[in-house]
Amino acid sequence: MEKVSSTAIKNKLTALYIQYASNIAYRMPAAMNRVREESIRKVAQKGLPQKGCERYRFTDIMGAFGHTYAYMIERPTISVDSKKAFHCAVPGLDTYTITIANGWIDAANSTVPDGVVATGLAEGAQRCPDLFAQHYNRLAAAKDDTTISLNTAFARSGIFLYIPDNVTIDKPIQVVNILSGDNPLMVNQRNLIVAGCGSQAKIVFCDHTLSERQFLLNNVTEIVMLDGSQLDCYSIQNLNDHSSQISSVMIEQNTDSQLLANTLTLHGGFVRNNLEVLMNGSHAEANIYGLSLPNGHQHVDNFTYIDHAVPECTSYELYKNVLNGHAVGAFGGYVLVRPNAQKTNAMQSNKNICVSSDSRMYTKPQLEIYADDVKCSHGATIGQLDENALFYMRQRGIGEEEAKMMLMSAFAHEVVRTIRIPILADRYAEMIENRLRGKQAACGECFMKCDKR
Repeated sequence: MEKVSSTAIKNKLTALYIQYASNIAYRMPAAMNRVREESIRKVAQKGLPQKGCERYRFTDIMGAFGHTYAYMIERPTISVDSKKAFHCAVPGLDTYTITIANGWIDAANSTVPDGVVATGLAEGAQRCPDLFAQHYNRLAAAKDDTTISLNTAFARSGIFLYIPDNVTIDKPIQVVNILSGDNPLMVNQRNLIVAGCGSQAKIVFCDHTLSERQFLLNNVTEIVMLDGSQLDCYSIQNLNDHSSQISSVMIEQNTDSQLLANTLTLHGGFVRNNLEVLMNGSHAEANIYGLSLPNGHQHVDNFTYIDHAVPECTSYELYKNVLNGHAVGAFGGYVLVRPNAQKTNAMQSNKNICVSSDSRMYTKPQLEIYADDVKCSHGATIGQLDENALFYMRQRGIGEEEAKMMLMSAFAHEVVRTIRIPILADRYAEMIENRLRGKQAACGECFMKCDKR
């Protein structure tokens, strides 16, 4: 990433907001407009997070913002047929599909389950005004991260998804998030998802680029899980290697809710994932997994924050990285157990393999515990492929490269096997093998000749 001035970026972004403030607020919900000024004020006062601060200890995001981007205020005129354009689709996976083009929902190429509200933000605020006003920016406002504040100031596009009480969606919802254009583009996409009491759903997020231009996707998603809801969230990050992605996901779990989150990072020159879970109701359970396969000069940083605010909740967290080339990986995991959160059960693990001697991995798992009746553990490992295992396999006639491939695939399988959609799990495994073998990230038919630097 090129070196740029944080002050220059801050001034440029605040000036851009001032110039287009009236356009940004035009015909948008009051719940969104009333928090814009305070959000841009935070950006102007603090600037963007700098490398070395607590949340961004190992990652410099300045280079991601250092390019000249166009900013899309109005809905794009293009319409994208995800079935034709999105070559990373999962063969045989029967889903409802929500297509998002450059941050804006494309209703003409989307299918929505009966009884579920899945719209753009403005329409969502009209159809569910009380729900939208109650939850929009509630989780995000509490975060001391000005990339989130930047999104709150600029956001006009994204999705509002509401699953009513006791509704079980019969098949997964696939959110196909496509970036396309002839010029570099910055997209501040905002999503709000509310899972009603006793509801059940599986959501697959697929981030993809249809051109090799530089994109900056600053994506903020707030998810509210009401009592007894069950939600599986799978994310496949597959932008081109010229692009940057900052994904901030904030989840509130209420009583008896069950969360499974699984993030697979394949491509993207710079990727920063923030995943924060507030366990705000007893007997909530969160199972969180991540797998990153950075190669070339990629930089992938995963930051997680699990807040056990009430008693008798469980969290299990496993993040893995396989790094090759000159790739850089980072993991910052933070588990907070508050004073009254007795009988908490929390486990956090980060495991990493540096395949090449030029790759680097930084990790900092943390526990902060203020209750005494808890079961908590955390740990991290960084190493290379097991030489004894390689020797054993080669003695049995397996070539060196194939032996390495088998060990890396086995290492990744611990995350893949947690996926509760069998066809998607098979596709994950195929995409991971293609990525580890240096093939195109999607499949042999993908028109994107991804940069393999």
